Amino acid sequence: MSAPSIAQQIDDFNTGFEAQIGDRLAGVFGGEQADLRGAGVPDGALGVGASAPDAALLAVDGSETSFSDARDGKAAVVVFYRGAWCPYCNITLRAYQEKLVPALHERGATLIAVSPQTPDGSSQSVTNGSLDFTVLSDPGNRLADQFGIVTEPSAAARAAHTELGFDVADSNADESARIPFPSVYVIDEAGVVRFADVHVDYTTRTEPEEIIAALERIRGE
Repeated sequence: MSAPSIAQQIDDFNTGFEAQIGDRLAGVFGGEQADLRGAGVPDGALGVGASAPDAALLAVDGSETSFSDARDGKAAVVVFYRGAWCPYCNITLRAYQEKLVPALHERGATLIAVSPQTPDGSSQSVTNGSLDFTVLSDPGNRLADQFGIVTEPSAAARAAHTELGFDVADSNADESARIPFPSVYVIDEAGVVRFADVHVDYTTRTEPEEIIAALERIRGE
């Protein structure tokens, strides 16, 4: 039997989560997701053919690096995620570790995950998922802003988070609630975006097979 897809794992998680938090809070988050889908992908989001921007980033140990240094001239799959606090992100990163990393190694490509959380939060992501790929912090969403994919939770959603004992700003390096839309970009060796998949609904994600297929199309051109 093949491992369940990310979508299947998220469906299973949502069933238990909604039962745990009750109809009222589930309705708040459902309303936020519907509003995000209605607004759609931002007009300024980078698309295929764009040159990848650069920004200073932090490694899990707090040392400084940059997006270009992390790519190191290789083809790269770049995953923007919200943080270690996000269960949908944790499900996705674990799936990428299991299904995507081996395929990237075979193709000489690298995987980089980026979030606005502190380096301690990035370290938690690594621990949560037993990740052995590069995980970086993007303080103030400097890189995500250049990709045009930054948003923040609605006031109603933040209030619901507070009821659940959590605030996004407590995890972010700049103490704001700004977060990226969960997104996957494939960037070639020349630094050109060759695949872009921005998910405004944070409960949906790019499946590993889609990313592998995008790499195969690029290499087959």
